[in-house]
Amino acid sequence: MQIEFYGATSGVTGSCHIIHNAGKTILLDCGLIQGRREEMEKNRRPFPFSPDEIDAVVLSHGHIDHSGRIPLLVKQGYTGPIYAQNATADLLDILLQDSAYLQEKDAAYMSKRRKRNGKSMIEPLYTVKDAQEALGNVVGLRYREQKEILNGVQIRFQDAGHILGSCSVEIWLNEGGKQRKIVFSGDLGQYDTPILNDPAVITEADHVIMESTYGDHLHRDRQSTIEEIGQIISDAGHKKGNLLIPAFSIGRSQEILYYLGKYYEEWGLDRWMVFLDSPMAIRASKVYWDYPHLYDEEATKLRKKIKEMPHLRNLRFTSSPEESMAINRIKSGAIIISASGMMTGGRILHHLKQNISHNGSHIMIVGYQANGTLGRKLVDGHSSVRIFGDEYRVKASIHTVGGLSAHADADDLMRWVGSFSNRPQVHVVHGEDASKQAFRHKLESELGLSAHVPVPGEILDL
Repeated sequence: MQIEFYGATSGVTGSCHIIHNAGKTILLDCGLIQGRREEMEKNRRPFPFSPDEIDAVVLSHGHIDHSGRIPLLVKQGYTGPIYAQNATADLLDILLQDSAYLQEKDAAYMSKRRKRNGKSMIEPLYTVKDAQEALGNVVGLRYREQKEILNGVQIRFQDAGHILGSCSVEIWLNEGGKQRKIVFSGDLGQYDTPILNDPAVITEADHVIMESTYGDHLHRDRQSTIEEIGQIISDAGHKKGNLLIPAFSIGRSQEILYYLGKYYEEWGLDRWMVFLDSPMAIRASKVYWDYPHLYDEEATKLRKKIKEMPHLRNLRFTSSPEESMAINRIKSGAIIISASGMMTGGRILHHLKQNISHNGSHIMIVGYQANGTLGRKLVDGHSSVRIFGDEYRVKASIHTVGGLSAHADADDLMRWVGSFSNRPQVHVVHGEDASKQAFRHKLESELGLSAHVPVPGEILDL
């Protein structure tokens, strides 16, 4: 029995860990590395294993930094099952094909530039066809359904409260009469988040592989966050500019729409045009609507009152490129929700080009921004940024609304791990170095737990 720590040990993205048990090998997640282009190039490096030797993949949730290298895994020879919660399985159909489309577009763009410089063409990491083939291997499971996936290996998904279908994974290993239980936290959500339930309580484990994205940070409380958003909308209205909300298509976009609907009158949204300018977010919102049994109590009550996907009176879904381009003719009075959330690509970049150097514009950042991303540069206060190769002065007002993060903060993380009635060993991953070390210290000093921060390639004998 061994755990091999691989992805999301030297940063936040690229989640992937390896479990060996009784001659079988299981992957926990298989995510893309995101951030600077040189970071993303690491996705092209060989896996530290042969894909055709993997026996099962267990996926915590659909976000691309957890699932985005699955098509590459299948392309290189993996033929086994990919276990995911049912809602995650439906979201993967959207996410992986979109990721593959972007891989193809990026390769075509890079090849065009390389050709001008006399260099060889570049192949996409994987294609839409590869993604479709991988989707054929996905096996959906319900929450709380315990299943033997290999001889001596059982798993059970518990709600992680991060996005629809997100899971903490319980794993029971049995080898040579010895038993061990591993819990993989996946990405944990905040408590009292709208639409989703709180992270489920798990009480026993020998080892916990735990995320620490905000292990050294506390979010603003929910009510203060709501008041802050209302003030941003009011300020943007007075300055007669547009409000851009870069948002992850899965999770943040749906939560933002929920709040805009709930506070429609209070925030004076009848004066605005609201656009959801993300084909993926539009499709994902429909998936969210198909899983009412996974909602929290407040969202369940809302769902019972209406018979179709809730929408704002002035909300417009813009699926086509032509509709998206037309938005940029609007100089004020538009709230534009668009991907990608870290501003590493997608339609949001075109809206930023038109608005970032305008004094009246506002940009509301509502999710985690990895090192090296355009979003992180705006959070860090850069006076100018590069978009599509051109430099733009940042004159728009930048707002970082941490209370809308899909990730648990340090107190939420401690609350979740504090539910274990025994004293598991905790392995801190999925965070920047300062965050991981700060959270390790909290685990040891406040809960008296044994905790360590693994390095890439480290192998733990169970």
